[in-house]
Amino acid sequence: MVIISSYSTAVILCVVTMLCWGSWANTLKLAKKDWAYSLYYWDYSIGLILLALVFGLTLGSTGDQGQSFMENFKTASWSNMGNAFLGGVIFNLSNLLIVAATAIAGMSVAFPIAVGLALVIGVLDNYIRKTEGDPVLLFVGVALIVVAIIINSIAYRKHSRNQEQRSSSKGILLSILSGVIMGFFFGFVAKTLPDDFSVVQQGTLTPYNAVFIFTIGIFLSNFIFNTWFMYKPISGEKVKYSNYFSDGNFKLHLIGILGGVIWNIGMSFSILASDAAGPAISYGLGQGATMVAAAWGVFVWKEFKGSSKSTNWLITGMFLSFIIGLAMIIIARGVV
Repeated sequence: MVIISSYSTAVILCVVTMLCWGSWANTLKLAKKDWAYSLYYWDYSIGLILLALVFGLTLGSTGDQGQSFMENFKTASWSNMGNAFLGGVIFNLSNLLIVAATAIAGMSVAFPIAVGLALVIGVLDNYIRKTEGDPVLLFVGVALIVVAIIINSIAYRKHSRNQEQRSSSKGILLSILSGVIMGFFFGFVAKTLPDDFSVVQQGTLTPYNAVFIFTIGIFLSNFIFNTWFMYKPISGEKVKYSNYFSDGNFKLHLIGILGGVIWNIGMSFSILASDAAGPAISYGLGQGATMVAAAWGVFVWKEFKGSSKSTNWLITGMFLSFIIGLAMIIIARGVV
């Protein structure tokens, strides 16, 4: 299988992860307004599985290092497969909440709060599991991202008050709940992997197998979580399974699948990078997606259009805090 051993290459993959995780929700924006996010999410979860399968049968089955994709299923332990599956279940609930928060409050609010909070929790959780990197640089970087999250919340409240919007509290609350839950999913997946991806370690999963089982956990838990959101939506009208076929078309389904493919490219690269960078730094850099998503929301979708000068200064401060914080996380591991 293809693995990553260079830290500089791992950082590049983490940057791609950042771009993917911060951009996939644009596909939700591109779907028509009367297409419920819960229906979109079925296509999104299909896209996740398709990408994981393609990567597993190609990159995961190429080369002579580690174990091949199909061979690993014969030796992996049930406990490790269960942890990867559980990681998918945890992520799915948090991601459905962030999709709902995005529909209410927009990308420039939901992502900085939810994914930023998940970054803080996830970095701490993964660092405790595997202590790699300078703790001072790593946690000062995380602290700066916390500052960025707080600034973003203040900016959104000021903007909402100026625009006479009443959804600010609901959008922020959903984002916070999503972030708390999302902070723990990566650790469940990372713990199923061997200490060295190039070595076959009995019972562990390859990164490709871990991501594939993770996506199965997402898809199957959809029948519980997403069904709830379909019939008890946080925003919008109730929909039924029949609406997926009657209201959707090829273009809408393709948009949702594309969203899943984009997100899972990021997830796969993040897992691959964790061998050289360590899970805390790999996850932390990938979650720089908060800055990317905020940029999409602010500059492309104009979600802060008409804001006051003071709000615009807060948004600028948010970006600066994120950028400096991410830079510190990068150099916490050492020279690139």
